[in-house]
Amino acid sequence: MTKKVPSKKPTGRTLVIVESPTKAKTIAKMLSRDFRVESSFGHIRDLPKSKMGIDIEHGFAPQYVVPKDKQQHVNELIAQTDGASRVILATDEDREGEAIAWHLAETLGLGTSKSAKPAERIVFHEITKRAIEEALAHPRTINQHMVDAQQARRVLDRLVGYELSPFLWRKVARGLSAGRVQSAALRLIVEREEEREAFKEQEYWTIESDMRVSDGEFKATLAAIDGKPLQKFSIGDKKHAEDVEASLKNGKSQVETVDKKSARRAPPPPFTTSTLQQESNRRLGFSAKQTMRLAQQLYEGIHLGPEGSVGLITYMRTDSVNLSQDFLSEAKAAIQAQFGNQYWEQSRTFTTKSKLAQEAHEAIRPSMAHRSPETLTPFLEPQQWKLYDLIWRRAVASQMAIAQVDQTSVKILTTASKATGRWHSNGAVIRFDGWLKLYPSHTKEGELPSLTVGETVTIAAMIPTQHFTQPPGRYSDASLVKALEEFGIGRPSTYAPTISTIVDRNYVARAEDKRFFPTDIGRLVTKVLKEHFPHIVDYTFTATMEDDLDAIAQGEKKWQPIIEAFYKPFHDNLLSKEDVVSKKELTEETSDEVCPKCSKPMLIKIGRFGKFLACSAYPECKTTKPLKGSAEEKEQEQEAKDAPGCPECGKPMAVKHGRFGPFYGCTGYPDCKGIKRIDKPTGVKCPKCKEGDVVARRSKRGKTFYGCNKYPDCDFVLWSKPVIDDGTKEAKLCPKCKSIMIMGAKNTVRCSDKECGYSEESTSDD
Repeated sequence: MTKKVPSKKPTGRTLVIVESPTKAKTIAKMLSRDFRVESSFGHIRDLPKSKMGIDIEHGFAPQYVVPKDKQQHVNELIAQTDGASRVILATDEDREGEAIAWHLAETLGLGTSKSAKPAERIVFHEITKRAIEEALAHPRTINQHMVDAQQARRVLDRLVGYELSPFLWRKVARGLSAGRVQSAALRLIVEREEEREAFKEQEYWTIESDMRVSDGEFKATLAAIDGKPLQKFSIGDKKHAEDVEASLKNGKSQVETVDKKSARRAPPPPFTTSTLQQESNRRLGFSAKQTMRLAQQLYEGIHLGPEGSVGLITYMRTDSVNLSQDFLSEAKAAIQAQFGNQYWEQSRTFTTKSKLAQEAHEAIRPSMAHRSPETLTPFLEPQQWKLYDLIWRRAVASQMAIAQVDQTSVKILTTASKATGRWHSNGAVIRFDGWLKLYPSHTKEGELPSLTVGETVTIAAMIPTQHFTQPPGRYSDASLVKALEEFGIGRPSTYAPTISTIVDRNYVARAEDKRFFPTDIGRLVTKVLKEHFPHIVDYTFTATMEDDLDAIAQGEKKWQPIIEAFYKPFHDNLLSKEDVVSKKELTEETSDEVCPKCSKPMLIKIGRFGKFLACSAYPECKTTKPLKGSAEEKEQEQEAKDAPGCPECGKPMAVKHGRFGPFYGCTGYPDCKGIKRIDKPTGVKCPKCKEGDVVARRSKRGKTFYGCNKYPDCDFVLWSKPVIDDGTKEAKLCPKCKSIMIMGAKNTVRCSDKECGYSEESTSDD
């Protein structure tokens, strides 16, 4: 229960509460001394960690609590609320922000019969002085429909996670989790991998020619033989390709048709959350999580020297492609000043395809059109600059003149004694680049020489090329986000944390090209859910549930009936599967391996981190070893190569296995019993002794922890993984108390000092 602290006398100052300390700092510099700006450090209430926290028998009422590490800060906010003349809740404009505002109002006693202070709510699309002052002039009440939609999502996720995750622990492996959105996303990746494995490649050939005319050279592709169009597999092998080449070798060629036309290319709309994540991945190689983290930094404020902290872009969670009239005017002036009057025709508006997007919201755009990326180079980190540059170019280019392109399509006919062949070649010339000057297309434009019908063409060479059909590509961040959007799985604001969750849970991993593939445990979890809980991973069900949540946010539906309709069949099915699903059948299979210690057969088992070999005589024999060819075996081979000399006798050491994992043991055993830990570096220098490095180790109970490699001279230790700052490549420090930040739950990072209590959205892409 929230503790009441002695109230302060009203100071006459207005208290403004936001969720982020960075955002608070930026806004504070824009307001007068009549305002005090504080941060809630995210949610101040949540469902309890020790129990479900939902009263299923009474309308699924959530039982919110203030976490212990938030209590002191809440007390401070209560005292500041009592001492303020007015309290304004200025959290983000989406459902999550609305819910944070509601929790603040409930916890601080705003808008109650006991409080004279109402819960005043303001929202803004950008953190600029103009936007803040406009919002302060038009406060509103908390939108309970949006709050209910967020509560429904939170309750739904808790019901699924709290009941289904323990089932997976019992039937597969401890530490697993299941969720309505993450499980559907995982299914997409698993099924794509299954498609790739089932794929049968097929050979085919194409023939290209180098052609010459008096005015130049160009390339053309064979499109038809004897009047019959060539399909993909018309030329199926090398011999056939050579026969076709031979039949056309000494033929005479001339231009058959020349088709010229002018085309106008309009610019793409400014970014939404989804298109920003996709384009950032394609052009910059950023993951969805990286993109959203950097966008959050740009939105909340960057220190620009004498200007202080400035919000550089509008709010980054949006489905809208709408642009404000102020920005349209600014963009016009910026375009005319930088490129000339010919690059601006008229202000351009775009229609939002999503029926849920609110036109009052805006697309992601720079807060000021005239603030070009070049002017920000001294103030932005390289990744921040790249993303701002992308956002600025896309938004400003959306208002630039249409590009004009001349397109040419040519057909060349080759007549030989044995066959006739028709070749096609296409070219394009940009006559006026327009918006392409600022936001170039990836499409390469090739110009053809001047050609006339009947003109003789010389084939300098024919080049047959072998091809094989390719399996469907693995998902990248961009294509996965696009697929999630098309299937209606989650919403743009959830894409990044969803992808991050399935990576963090070791359900999927990234290949060398950064594309996703499922792990053994990811495949097994998907198999169990598809067979026994098909609703959870059903794309249509997931999309329908998202539509229901949107309807709640619009005030069209009540949230409790929707949760009730889902929960009873889900719960009943879960109970019925308890005796049906066998862990042994799911997680064990026979192998040809024999235990090196007791000579009993070894079984292939699967745990949270994948497949491994274990002795069938367990628990009498607890021998385990990695599968041949597995990543774990390769890692152990590398560890063996890196083995140090024995600290006791100097003999070589070898990798050995104990109940707490691998370690280095002296090859002179049993005469010498020297051992040494196998430490895995984290890249973090020890903040205590300043000399050692923080490494990953395992405790006697098998739990991974992070400590200084100078132990026992230095006893620094963390029980969660430290976070690396992308800019400095050193440990990320808490902005509140300067302690090391560590990985937290639910896609967050938190301060390692529990008394501090600071947490934020995760900045790690591991």
